[in-house]
Amino acid sequence: MHEPCTAYLHNQQALNMKTDAKSTIGTGKAILGIEFGSTRIKAVLTDQENNPIAQGSHEWENQLVDGLWTYSIEAIWNGLQDCYAKLRKNVKESYDTEIESLAAIGISAMMHGYMAFDKNGEMLVPFRTWRNTNTGKAAARLSELFVFNIPLRWSISHLYQAVLNHEEHVKDIDYLTTLAGFIHWQLTGRKVLGIGDASGMLPIDPETKNYSTGMMEKFDKLVEPEGYRWKLADILPEVLMAGANAGTLTPEGARRLDVSGHLKAGIPICPPEGDAGTGMVATNAVRPRTGNVSAGTSSFSMIVLEKDLSRPYEMIDMVTTPDGSPVAMVHCNNCTSDLNAWVNLFKEYQELLGLPVDMNEIFSKLYNHALTGQTDCGGLISYNYISGEPVTGLAEGRPLFVRSANDRFTLANFMRAHLYASVGVLKIGNDILFKKEKIKVDRITGHGGLFKTKGVGQRVLAAALGSPISIMETAGEGGAWGIALLASYAVNNDKRLSLAEFLEKNVFAGNSGTEIAPTAEDIAGFNAYIEKYKAGLPIEEAAVKFKE
Repeated sequence: MHEPCTAYLHNQQALNMKTDAKSTIGTGKAILGIEFGSTRIKAVLTDQENNPIAQGSHEWENQLVDGLWTYSIEAIWNGLQDCYAKLRKNVKESYDTEIESLAAIGISAMMHGYMAFDKNGEMLVPFRTWRNTNTGKAAARLSELFVFNIPLRWSISHLYQAVLNHEEHVKDIDYLTTLAGFIHWQLTGRKVLGIGDASGMLPIDPETKNYSTGMMEKFDKLVEPEGYRWKLADILPEVLMAGANAGTLTPEGARRLDVSGHLKAGIPICPPEGDAGTGMVATNAVRPRTGNVSAGTSSFSMIVLEKDLSRPYEMIDMVTTPDGSPVAMVHCNNCTSDLNAWVNLFKEYQELLGLPVDMNEIFSKLYNHALTGQTDCGGLISYNYISGEPVTGLAEGRPLFVRSANDRFTLANFMRAHLYASVGVLKIGNDILFKKEKIKVDRITGHGGLFKTKGVGQRVLAAALGSPISIMETAGEGGAWGIALLASYAVNNDKRLSLAEFLEKNVFAGNSGTEIAPTAEDIAGFNAYIEKYKAGLPIEEAAVKFKE
């Protein structure tokens, strides 16, 4: 009798959960989070306990147009609408109900970049994404002027580079924002931005929780000879903290999001945030001495600081959590793209043999086999630079695999070298934090595609950073869930909790995930690999100089 009773209870529990979710959606109490990632737009619907209950997604790719990485306006709106339509379909199939209203909505997207508009709201030039590395002169000049590291991908770098290039459109700028800020503006009519995303446009003053007034004044004086009608303060979005009122969905916005016409206007929308901020929220890493690593198409680590760094570092970006705490960010343009390309090569070989292909199995076999290789990869090195890599000073990328005749060229070492390469640049940046600045962390949580094969990416990252790495079951929900949690915080925080308290009490309830600590052998092996990697960077530089 025990087994049938257990099965009955499980079935009944699943039925109750489905009924509760249907009721939540039907009564307009669900919360929607949407995030625009580099290769996928994802929507997550959550219930009143912040659990995901439905989702939709849309695949997309950036385009290289006139030497700059971009996504077209048409791709942005088609992607958003298709993603939402697939969410509706998932809700219809799972719960036999329609989304008419919601408790709240949140919009998140890739940070940084450049979206400039004139006074009529017309886009002046195609969207320039974070991936572009053509802003070297501007970033260097601004870093010197501000005495603050200004990365190549920040909006202020793109703006000043356009000034240096004497681009005609600059004089007509009325509004400058990020992708998340643009979508939010179109849905609500409000020109605002969450503080985390805003900190990737222009540095934030830790005291005022707003753009640095001193830096804005320096910038205005710098471009004064150009005779522009605008001042920097006039064209940037208003900065909002997590939980602030950021407007509501307008009738026009509702039609833009849901082309079927079912979704009603008037839904609160939380401050729009960048993918770094939503990653921190999704991994419960907004308190000082916590951190997270996002590892997918690109990778970045976010370490929440107890105090400011001793000085600026070119490899480290100072941004903020969605509630304004200082964060040391190491951002790498390249992570798993080259690794995935090699895995696809093995898939082609399997197809050539006429064998059935299961990509999850291929990844699992190759990744786990990599762990049987030598900890220093037998001397093999991989440079995974699909695009330029600012941390190592490369404006362009050339993927390279390098070995000498005496290296141990085995499949295990080959795969291990590519796994190491996916977080190699991340290690170089974080060595500054942990070795030079002596930063202390209590917990680092990983999320993203690198960690899908259980235990492998986690072990590699632990060796790279010399620190235990935790993975949560919920981390796979990603930034769309993270922005849904920020939307929940904006409308459900009746107890006036801090963001960290809200996440701990209402979402994670003490769950810190599954932890893997690095072995001394793995750390030593990765350190040997990275020293050879750094010594070989001139090879990559020479490859970049070679023009086909």
